Amino acid sequence: MATYSQLRNIDPDDEAQLLDTIDRWVEKEVKPIAKEYDHADRYPAETVEQMKELGLFGATVSPDYGGLGLPAGTYAKIVMRISRDWMAVTGIFNSHLMLALSIEKFGTDHQKQTWLRKLASGEVRGGLALTEPDAGTDLQGIRTTAKRDGDGYVINGTKTWISNGIEGSCFALLVKTDPEAQPRHKGMSLFIAPKQDGFTVGRKLEKLGYKSIDSGELVFENYRVSKEHLIGGVEGQGFYQATGGLELGRINVAARGVGVADGALKLAAEYAQVRKTFGKPIAEHQAIQLKLGEMATRARAARLLTLDAAAAFDRGERCDMEAGMAKFFASEAALENSIESLRIHGGYGYSKEFDIERLYRDAPLMCIGEGTNEMQRIIIAKQYIKRNPAS
Repeated sequence: MATYSQLRNIDPDDEAQLLDTIDRWVEKEVKPIAKEYDHADRYPAETVEQMKELGLFGATVSPDYGGLGLPAGTYAKIVMRISRDWMAVTGIFNSHLMLALSIEKFGTDHQKQTWLRKLASGEVRGGLALTEPDAGTDLQGIRTTAKRDGDGYVINGTKTWISNGIEGSCFALLVKTDPEAQPRHKGMSLFIAPKQDGFTVGRKLEKLGYKSIDSGELVFENYRVSKEHLIGGVEGQGFYQATGGLELGRINVAARGVGVADGALKLAAEYAQVRKTFGKPIAEHQAIQLKLGEMATRARAARLLTLDAAAAFDRGERCDMEAGMAKFFASEAALENSIESLRIHGGYGYSKEFDIERLYRDAPLMCIGEGTNEMQRIIIAKQYIKRNPAS
């Protein structure tokens, strides 16, 4: 059976055909409903069914378990294309794929056989339950606990800002199995947590942007799971298992940033060619050309950084620095391009009738999600120093 790292290749013709399919689907099914669903903050149930048919819930899962087995580079290109028109829906399958990745990369054979086919088909959908009210970037500060009880565990605690928390049915749940462990990360474990007795959903969290995908609060009160739900079957590995998937998660966020940066540029360029002032299209005014030139360069640089990080991931190399660079730069590019595009649109950019206002609201998420950009810069610096010691 192929290992996870051996799946990182795809025939260029197959990739082109797949991306063409995604483009046609986005144009026909996604783009026409984005504004309506975003403004209503409505869950796109039909879109989810279409994504199941396209295989997106198993995009990076091995074909041995019914997935597409796509390399990170191809996966990133898919995310870029969808995010150009509606970034939020990519979060529905990205968070889900982090759950699948944690099982495929670290789970026991029994866990893989039990869960991966259901995850790849979209029959079971979920995400990654890491963040708590007082622990986000500092995952070692979590307070949710899992205590041994016979052949299983009893879990108590609360998670927040969990994507797919309401609509999803299963999560990779990070807990403390030894709250007194030093260093703290050695007391952390990761569990497969399906919704059942003791697992309830609290409130849906209202957001500035990133609408239509549910971000929820998960509450665990005497929630019981068998020892077979401990990913890998060994306590104390949860921190590494949870963060082991974050490189791919950050590549995904970077790809979303590229999509938003590209989408904002496209909208700005189109509007600038039809909007006239002083007898000519504003695209012919130097002030607008300067903005468009910077936007195009940012979007291109973000794309190349993201594909570079994905290529390192596909080679099986450590790529926390590359993924951090891509996530940091692409998310900032998305934010800058959305602001500049809104300004090019003038008063219309502030109107809910134009798509740019959605991109403007969605963009800040990428600067915060999957580790803040402040933290990314620290990771980049530490890794750069480690790889380039003074002689």
